[in-house]
Amino acid sequence: MTQIPPTDLAARLASGLLSFPVTHFDDDLNFDESRYREHLAWQASFGVAGLFAAGGTGEGFSLTTPEIDTVVRTAVNEVGHLVPVVAPATGGTAQAVEQARAAEDAGAAGILLFPPYLTEASQAGLIAHVDAVCRATSLGVVVYSRANAVLEDVTVAELAERNPNLIGLKDGIGDIERMTRTYAKVGDRLIYVGGLPTAETFALPLLQLGVSTYSSALYNFLPEFALRFYAAVRAQDRAAVYGMLNDFVIPYLDIRDRSRGYAVSIIKAGLDAVGRNGGLVRPPLTELQPDERAALAALIDKVRS
Repeated sequence: MTQIPPTDLAARLASGLLSFPVTHFDDDLNFDESRYREHLAWQASFGVAGLFAAGGTGEGFSLTTPEIDTVVRTAVNEVGHLVPVVAPATGGTAQAVEQARAAEDAGAAGILLFPPYLTEASQAGLIAHVDAVCRATSLGVVVYSRANAVLEDVTVAELAERNPNLIGLKDGIGDIERMTRTYAKVGDRLIYVGGLPTAETFALPLLQLGVSTYSSALYNFLPEFALRFYAAVRAQDRAAVYGMLNDFVIPYLDIRDRSRGYAVSIIKAGLDAVGRNGGLVRPPLTELQPDERAALAALIDKVRS
């Protein structure tokens, strides 16, 4: 497969909505390749700008490194000719470097670099972490700022200057001042991806801060609704955005917020509700309760009718 130059990947990802597909498991919680392939083909058929395999919604945190490699290779093989497949780099620096190299070997189009596992780090330490991954691959890299790896504006600017293949910042914090400072300092040198849980909630205000796209978990089971929502955001159609927030997104959040760990579980339950068999989540995540599944199904029926 022909590699996409980092600048071309950046332009492609910034041009539309981003899909973060779930990873399917069988009843024994092993990777279910056939159902995953079926899901990817469906996801790719609606024209998203990029597909991020084994990300947060894809339970990348519960996958072993060999499983991540298998999931990425499966995604590239199934839909890489239709949509850029971005692979994860997770854990400590050595592991993230190893995964980035494996992703390039697998034919992935880019890398999403997650925070290093568990430990806290200074900004200088985070610079060294991002540097190491960027230098290990020729692929375009998007760095995820969240949890124990929140990047300050001066850090992002230094990383962008040092690493030509650093193409984007995914924001999982939603700090308006930090994002304003970052965009003011770095501008369009990078693309900015919304990465807060249920990113639709924040999409309209963050658009003003340079965040032109976001990772849509809802796209997994309501792709047409998710694309309508994204189009309304980009058009800055406040009436349409807030109408869809009230009709679906906020009631959906009320169900998701009933228990920790539901951010992925509710997506798989949504797939079940639309007849596409999302399957089980791996521990430590837990499944929705029957009444919660019923409430979700009723909510989905409202926006699909």
